Amino acid sequence: MVLRRLGAAGAVCVVAACGPSTADPADRSAGEAVPSAAEATSTPTTRKLPATGGAGYSASLSARLVTTDALPPGFTVDIATVLAPDAGRQHPGPEVPCADMIPLLSAKRLTGTPSAMAAATVSSAEGPDYPWVANEVLRTYADDGARGAMADLRTLIARCPTVASPGQDGGSYRFAVVPGPRLGDESMRVDSSATSGSITLEWDSILVRTGTTLVTVHEQGNEPGGDDHLPRLAEAALRSYQTTGP
Repeated sequence: MVLRRLGAAGAVCVVAACGPSTADPADRSAGEAVPSAAEATSTPTTRKLPATGGAGYSASLSARLVTTDALPPGFTVDIATVLAPDAGRQHPGPEVPCADMIPLLSAKRLTGTPSAMAAATVSSAEGPDYPWVANEVLRTYADDGARGAMADLRTLIARCPTVASPGQDGGSYRFAVVPGPRLGDESMRVDSSATSGSITLEWDSILVRTGTTLVTVHEQGNEPGGDDHLPRLAEAALRSYQTTGP
């Protein structure tokens, strides 16, 4: 239960890109959601959609995020209006320590520069003591950035499958590309975990490319084996994106 609570508290980290950064030090995340103003009309569920937000926020792309009617009962979807930029076109070279690339290795950030982004926190109070929490992130690209981001992620994980914790606790991180659902034009699943002593915390991701768009879902801070909802969320997120736009 402690691990699950940690996952709930860390849900904002995917949207705000918490952790070490390989991008320009001037890149900053954070901030709170801007109050909603506009009504979304392109999704099956009528919901309040924030009309404006911070740099990188796209109201039109946010309208294509998964909605609660596509998920099991009890789920909630909270749209983010503050999104940190991705790492840009500068690929980490061999001189960059693996410990500095943890956000990239876990797919919380990606290489490349999306032309638009949207994100939401998806959660379900499935138990009396903890929620199941994940994030959906949509990225559209004006070029072949979606394909490149997935290729770069595979390369980085092959280079750094195990990373010593930047702290002094003797812990470690592990990253692996593993078999997952076959979705869209191309898809991949990334399993990430952090171990400290006898405690292991997992946060897994599924990335789906459809044309020049990446649909990514990240599960937050679960105990090993607690990822039952992730494939279903990936399928629902992809379906929502494909059925709410041109």
